[in-house]
Amino acid sequence: MTTKTEKAAETNAFSALGDALESAAEKFEEGSAVARQSAKAAAKTTRRFFADGVYNSAYWVSYGFVYSAVYLTELLPEDSSFRKGLEEGATAAQTKAHAGKQATEEAPIPATRSSKSKSRAKGRSGAKQRAEKEPEAAATE
Repeated sequence: MTTKTEKAAETNAFSALGDALESAAEKFEEGSAVARQSAKAAAKTTRRFFADGVYNSAYWVSYGFVYSAVYLTELLPEDSSFRKGLEEGATAAQTKAHAGKQATEEAPIPATRSSKSKSRAKGRSGAKQRAEKEPEAAATE
């Protein structure tokens, strides 16, 4: 073989190798893009599945407790003081929970307080203290 044919063969081999590497790089980039999209879809599905699982767990735990309590309450005689206590306690808790939400949404918490009211409050907000004092004041009148 001559030098020209050897160089031409080497050039053809290198160009073929270059083309193969370029093609492999393109395929790798395409594969990476597909893998990224697949990973995003899998993460989205996993988050949705996890959120649904948490919701369903909380739902059934709550349903189980409330249904059991109502069922057991219904088994008690209507004139039972224990049944009346359960019913009135549940009503009072529900009323207070809803009143607490409304009070915190409507009344802003004061920015500054005196040191005397802080020591007396022991972590309770002023709205809660007023709500507790109002029924006491009405009862004394």
